[in-house]
Amino acid sequence: MLGVDHVGLTVLDLEASRAFFVDGLGFRVKNHDPDYPAYFLTNGHTTITLWRAENPDSATRFDRRANVGLHHLAIRVSSFEALDTLYERLRAYPGVTIEFAPELAYGGPAKHMMLYEPSGNRVELVHRPPTP
Repeated sequence: MLGVDHVGLTVLDLEASRAFFVDGLGFRVKNHDPDYPAYFLTNGHTTITLWRAENPDSATRFDRRANVGLHHLAIRVSSFEALDTLYERLRAYPGVTIEFAPELAYGGPAKHMMLYEPSGNRVELVHRPPTP
């Protein structure tokens, strides 16, 4: 095993979710398949594929406490300052719901925050300082 190649997320609103990852988190569009429809995004370290649910109006939302599947997507950020900057940007971002602001994770030293992107997928942003 070499690591995770990519993560694929089903979304209700393909354009709103693409905008969140690109404009909100700094990913870029690697490819787009309008027939599927899907976006393939990267930040140079992680690839995320967004697929639109076949029928967004009747799609079943995921319940992390009742369903088997992706509990959340955790994305590393470069520093505590970057995490705080993202929080300030994303708390006013259209369609984003902040679950909690940056806080120590399990007593530290890592710090994280949790949010829901515009299609309802749960995303954690985390910084783990290097260990001595």
